[in-house]
Amino acid sequence: MSQSSAPSRHLSAERVLLVLFLAVVGTMCAVSPYFRIAQNLLETMRYLVEPGIVALAMTLVIITGGIDLSVGAIVGLSAVLLGMAWKSWGLPVGAAVGVAIGAGALCGLINGVMVVAFRIPPLIVTLATMAVFRGLATGLCHGTPVSGFPESLRPLGQGYYAIGGGLRLPAQTLILVGLAVAAWVFLSRTRHGRCIYAIGLNETAARYAALPVDRVKIAVYTLSGCLAGLASSVLVSRVATAKPDAGLGFELDVITACVAGGVSITGGRGTIPGAMLGLGIVGCLRRGLELTPSVTSPDVAVIIGLALVLAVFAHQVLAPMLANRVARGRRMRPVREEAP
Repeated sequence: MSQSSAPSRHLSAERVLLVLFLAVVGTMCAVSPYFRIAQNLLETMRYLVEPGIVALAMTLVIITGGIDLSVGAIVGLSAVLLGMAWKSWGLPVGAAVGVAIGAGALCGLINGVMVVAFRIPPLIVTLATMAVFRGLATGLCHGTPVSGFPESLRPLGQGYYAIGGGLRLPAQTLILVGLAVAAWVFLSRTRHGRCIYAIGLNETAARYAALPVDRVKIAVYTLSGCLAGLASSVLVSRVATAKPDAGLGFELDVITACVAGGVSITGGRGTIPGAMLGLGIVGCLRRGLELTPSVTSPDVAVIIGLALVLAVFAHQVLAPMLANRVARGRRMRPVREEAP
């Protein structure tokens, strides 16, 4: 066997994550009698769409070596602006959704410009803007939620497609799948996607290589805000209410999903399929625990936090250790001489 074909014998990171995902689903089905109902498994996908949309952009941000802690607050601010645009400004609901997405993009642009222009660490920038955006959301609506949206908004977050056997697939799942495919193609098949990896691996070297580092970083933060605005529209449609605390805690769920999916928190490594599998692992774990009568809400938070710690340990410690052992084994393996 040639050396080039040797890696094919080892499971890829995505295959390992797929096995873990199936293990989590199987465990939750065994633990919770409600989770294993077929339609409930499909309903679980409903609750993964909004954090999944945000996780796509967060994957790009983290690969560049950054972080965006403001995504949950952007979801809340965008939701409030959607409600105000429809109810107070008299805009059609479609235009109000556009306002929410545009507001999210503007918030992301502010984050990107502050990170690039002032060289402030992304952790500090987005921690500050998280408080600012959440405060704006509360102040604009004075803490009063907006409801009573027209039926035309319902398909975005409450639609279903019949798939046979009495089962219904949530329509918003297709939005996440379409965006995930587009993000995967962009990150793995385009020059700008390779530039994102280069920035995360070594930003200084990327600048010496004349890569558009600043423009790319601003773009990924803008995209993060834009997708947070889209996620807020789906969330408002699903719960039929726009309120300032929408998206509260999204940043923890999204970052946990990305890290669990193998996206390196130090940058330079990660994939869209891995992030989506991480989202599925965390989402199914949370949903299954919530449907288990003997598990309380504090228990769910503790278990999800432990899952994040274990994911970081696995990717940062165990994976490199196993890779080094495999590499040493290959170097020690005798090379067979081919017959003439």
